[in-house]
Amino acid sequence: MPFPIVGVQSWSLRHFNTIDALLPEVRALGLDRMELCGVQCNFDDPTAHQPVITACAAAGVRIASIGVQTFTANEPVERQWFAFAKAAGTQVITCHFQVDSFTRAVPIAVKLAEEYGVKLAIHCHGGYQFGGSTDVISHLLALGNERLGVCIDTAWCLQSGNDPVEWATRWKGRIHGVHFKDFTFSPAGKWSEKSVGQGTLAVDAFVKTLVDTGFSGTAMVEYEADATAPQAGIKASLDRVAEALTRVV
Repeated sequence: MPFPIVGVQSWSLRHFNTIDALLPEVRALGLDRMELCGVQCNFDDPTAHQPVITACAAAGVRIASIGVQTFTANEPVERQWFAFAKAAGTQVITCHFQVDSFTRAVPIAVKLAEEYGVKLAIHCHGGYQFGGSTDVISHLLALGNERLGVCIDTAWCLQSGNDPVEWATRWKGRIHGVHFKDFTFSPAGKWSEKSVGQGTLAVDAFVKTLVDTGFSGTAMVEYEADATAPQAGIKASLDRVAEALTRVV
């Protein structure tokens, strides 16, 4: 299967905090898909769903994934997230679990994923948050089925001392999402965000591994720096991923 078309995580454009403000920015970047986060849509509120879905369809922007959503075994609320995803034709919900509730939350989330026909992708968020380590992610995956997979956020993977290339190989077939993001690190381990390719990420090797392992999930650039004017960083990141793809696809 061809490598997925790359979009943008809408958190990158959080300064544009309504759907009507967001969509022109997505289109100006030359994109027709995104991962929509809770800044521009309240997924808990079913009355907010259809106006957002309609606006995205009118703009020609596909909601390929949503998140990052934190699952805590609150089934009535979490059911609304799946209802949005199904109505929007969304492929993946990018997710977190928490240490105090994951044993209850994972089975409920997987049950809902089966019911609504949506995949879940566990987002790694560095070494300081639950779900950031290889062992924890492997354990969470073992509690679910094939609908429960991983979203490799490349920068946070690196921050936790792991290798995105190794993770893409380790969980072949269970990588349901990717956030292309890049950090540099100080000698003390403090991170600083750069556009993709200007930091620590081995972009070409990672993209090649995704292609070689048949990755078919959602692929998003996420650029959290320059919150009020992120467009240049997003565009540079998109261009670098596209350059890597030309070498292997």
